[in-house]
Amino acid sequence: MTKLENPIRMAVIGAAHGIRGEVRVRTFTGDPAALGRYGPLHDEAGRAFEVVSLRPAKEVSIVRFKDIATREAAEALNGIALFVDRSALPADLEEEEFYHADLIGLAVRDETGAEIGTVSAVHDFGAGDILEVKREGGPSVMIPFTRAAVPEVAPSKGFVRVDSVAAGLTGDEDAGQQAEGGKEWR
Repeated sequence: MTKLENPIRMAVIGAAHGIRGEVRVRTFTGDPAALGRYGPLHDEAGRAFEVVSLRPAKEVSIVRFKDIATREAAEALNGIALFVDRSALPADLEEEEFYHADLIGLAVRDETGAEIGTVSAVHDFGAGDILEVKREGGPSVMIPFTRAAVPEVAPSKGFVRVDSVAAGLTGDEDAGQQAEGGKEWR
């Protein structure tokens, strides 16, 4: 079993497909068919998974892994996240391309350049990516990872810039107060 130094989540195994050990896999790669090109995939415990075959389906890929030959074995894999080490990914990215993992720890600045926190996670709850930003001395905030809310992503410079209005960060000081009378909403 191999523990990865810098694991990058590439896919999540879903339900079994058929009776010969195939599974539905949700990939997070630019090209879902490329999943097997990064070498063996590993789960969080370090167990290796080698892609034997992969074919696209509607919103997932149908994958057969080496040594998984029955429906029962495939069913046991449901929900397992698959990772590769960051070093297995191509380093020659196009301009404005980056890996989500490279955003973790970046400073988050508003349109004035003031630092408002750091990126602590990138979430995908199904409706689009969301940046979780840990604010100094305050609770974390969730920011939609859209071009409107995050107009600049500069990993090589160590920051992302957000638009406070599009990110929903304006009015934090006044949250819970009515426009008239200054009373709090309850």
